Amino acid sequence: MSITEDKVLSVVIPCYNEKDNILNIVKLVQASPIPNKEIIVVDDCSTDGTREILETEIRPLVSKIVYHEQNGGKGAALRTGFLEATGDVVIIQDADLEYDPADYPRVVEPIFAGKAKVIYGSRFLNQQAKGYLANRLANKFLTCLSNLFTRQHLTDMETCYKAFRRDVIQSIDIEEKRFGFEPEITAKISKKRIRIHEVPISYHPRTTKEGKKIGFKDGVRAIYCIWRYR
Repeated sequence: MSITEDKVLSVVIPCYNEKDNILNIVKLVQASPIPNKEIIVVDDCSTDGTREILETEIRPLVSKIVYHEQNGGKGAALRTGFLEATGDVVIIQDADLEYDPADYPRVVEPIFAGKAKVIYGSRFLNQQAKGYLANRLANKFLTCLSNLFTRQHLTDMETCYKAFRRDVIQSIDIEEKRFGFEPEITAKISKKRIRIHEVPISYHPRTTKEGKKIGFKDGVRAIYCIWRYR
C-alpha cells in the first residue's frame, strides 16, 4: 500500500494573469500520482480573463478558489493558500508549466513517511542547467548567500517546489508579498532548526515573452530578505 493512500496533499496554486496556462496546470495536478489531493487556487486579482476561466472551467476540478481583490504578489497569495490548507502535507505549484506535477511523489513522500519535515525540489540536481544564464547565475548567488546565513546546504533556494508538513508551514508568519517569500521562508524554517532536504526535479523554463514574471528588482529584494530574516 502506498504511504500516501491515507494521507492528503494540499496543493496551493497562486496565479496572476495565467489564462493560457491555468486550466492545463490544474489538469496536470489532478493527474499527478498522489491519490488524495486538496487543490487550492488563489487568484491574485487577475485582469486578463483568468477569473472567468476559474469560474467556468476550473471550479468543478478543484477544492477551493480564493480571490484577492487587490494584487498582492506571490507571497501574499501563498499566505492565503497556506491558511486554507487542511492536508497533511502542503506543496507549492506555480500556475505556469515550468514544473511538472508528475514529480510530486519524490518531493512529498519523504514527508508523508516521517523522514523529513521540509523538502525542496532542486532544478540543478542530476540534470543540465536550463533557462536564462543570468537567472541561473543570480539563483546560484542567492542560494549561496542564503546558505551562508541559514547553514543549510541547498542548491536551489529559489525553486517553486517547496513541500512542508502542514503544521510547520502554518506555524510561520509570512511577511513578504512578492518573490521575497523564497529567502524568507528558508530563513524562518532554518531558525526552527529544521533541516531542508532536496530532491531532483524536472524543469521546463519559460521566457519573459511567455510570461515569466520575476525580474531584477526581485533579485535585489531577495538579497535584502536574506539579510533581514537571517
